[in-house]
Amino acid sequence: MSMDLSELRKEYTQAGLTRAMLNSDPLQQFDFWFNQAREMQIKEVNAMSLATVTPEGMPQVRTVLLKSYDERGFVFYTNYNSAKSKEIENNPRAAILFPWLELERQVRISGHVEKISAAESFKYFTSRPRGSQLGAWISEQSSVIKSRQVLSTLMSQIKEKFKEGRIPLPDAWGGYRVVPLCYEFWQGRANRLHDRFQFTKTDSGWQIVRLAP
Repeated sequence: MSMDLSELRKEYTQAGLTRAMLNSDPLQQFDFWFNQAREMQIKEVNAMSLATVTPEGMPQVRTVLLKSYDERGFVFYTNYNSAKSKEIENNPRAAILFPWLELERQVRISGHVEKISAAESFKYFTSRPRGSQLGAWISEQSSVIKSRQVLSTLMSQIKEKFKEGRIPLPDAWGGYRVVPLCYEFWQGRANRLHDRFQFTKTDSGWQIVRLAP
């Protein structure tokens, strides 16, 4: 099967990006763009692609949800026995991407990854809907299962087990923080001459350069 997609094209003309428009702090710049995306009611605005690498050097990417960010980094939650967690434990480096296509923008961030504290994980865990809390107990993420019925059976069992009181935090569930070493802010422009600015962390602060499209 062959599919020619050469006719699919779009000119990016919504906006431009200059050095003068950028905040010298990349976190403040991210926050500004993120809030603009929220105001535009972009669907799943906190969805981000997370790239890790297997021990064999094979890149892996999937979409996860950003749940908080501050000067320490960008936090997401997962099962600590999942494929992504094993990859992070072997190589604690990752890249994340926010594709805000409706605004013709992307933000790329790369850095090292660390586990957040159990206290931070528990605080977020208790804010989740009860069904999501129960789901964290039964899903051995990335493992092979025979059918969906397995999940339905386990859910019934865990509902019975925790039918009263608060649901405890599973030992194998919690958060990771991507600590940025590099940001890129990408604004689409006409004729594929996009605006790209890269922030790289140095001992003296953030170095900012414009990249060719």
